[in-house]
Amino acid sequence: MSGVWVFKNNGVIRLVENPAAESSGRNGGGSRRKVLVHLPSGQVVTSYSSLEQILKEQGWERYYGGDPDLFQFHKHSSIDLISLPRDFSKFNSVYMYDIVIKNPNMFHVRDI
Repeated sequence: MSGVWVFKNNGVIRLVENPAAESSGRNGGGSRRKVLVHLPSGQVVTSYSSLEQILKEQGWERYYGGDPDLFQFHKHSSIDLISLPRDFSKFNSVYMYDIVIKNPNMFHVRDI
């Protein structure tokens, strides 16, 4: 017997033998899509131009000395560097969580 134990909110536990098949059947295509939300405004980040504007307000600046395939930001007051793929369609939860960690209490990642 192999699989994944799933714990429901109501306390029921059950064994799922093929978790990938069940998750794709539940929402039609696999994992949930995520969005980056700017907490003070409640605005969902929908483009790099909107993200750049928010980051500039937080003291981040564009960094042009790195990889030309990346969209990068740095902050003079820290050693942090935010590196994002040039193509916004490749902006996924890994990059979103990087922004959240480097900007405490400013951003949140939500499922849609």
